[in-house]
Amino acid sequence: MYPTRCSQEVIDRAQSVKAKCAELLYAYIDVEPVTFNRGFYTVDVRFFYRITADAFVGAARPVEVCGLAVFEKRAVLFGSDGGAKVFSSQVGENGAEIQCLPRTSVPTAVVEAVDPLILNLKLVDVCHCRPCDCSCTDIPMGVAACFGDELMMSGDQHRLFVTLGQFTIIRMERDTQLLIPAYDYCIPTKDCSCTGCDDSCQEDPCEMFRKVQFPVGEFFPPSGQSGSGSGNNQHCCR
Repeated sequence: MYPTRCSQEVIDRAQSVKAKCAELLYAYIDVEPVTFNRGFYTVDVRFFYRITADAFVGAARPVEVCGLAVFEKRAVLFGSDGGAKVFSSQVGENGAEIQCLPRTSVPTAVVEAVDPLILNLKLVDVCHCRPCDCSCTDIPMGVAACFGDELMMSGDQHRLFVTLGQFTIIRMERDTQLLIPAYDYCIPTKDCSCTGCDDSCQEDPCEMFRKVQFPVGEFFPPSGQSGSGSGNNQHCCR
């Protein structure tokens, strides 16, 4: 976890910490084709989180601290293969007369995620940190702006390590052509046979209503068990 400057000053004097909540801020997605497996793609996702915790300094009331946590995940998914180049009439960014350059038919990766669960939050001395720990330097500007203070990549005395549980759904999307039948407007040429007739040729509304099946599903949620535990009533009132 990379806390803000003010939070790091509190963490260096803290004796213990207690987790409060975690919020997913942003997910960066990168899609690359697998070299020797045609139709498969690697999806690299980097998640950025805002972690909020309570730091206990002596016998005083806990002080709220916050910081950034980063997690990376890789998935290999099948996204089909297409060799066509896609052109667009949209104007490019380089000039008003230059259209967008053709792009390859790489599928689009979509990630659905919810806010994670904090499984563990540990306060560790700097001398006990693993030597392979490295700082995260490529933080998007929009993510850094969510904290309102400078993020510290390392602490002088203490560092916080957080373990998160993340639920995600990663899928591949690709544009495709669908053939859907279309029909012209149908304008009626005849009137109803009962129009203009007396009431004897019209069906009784109550008789028509009695033929309608009672909508059990609208009153009771569907279940996997058969049988009825309650009755239903169907009346026609005049």
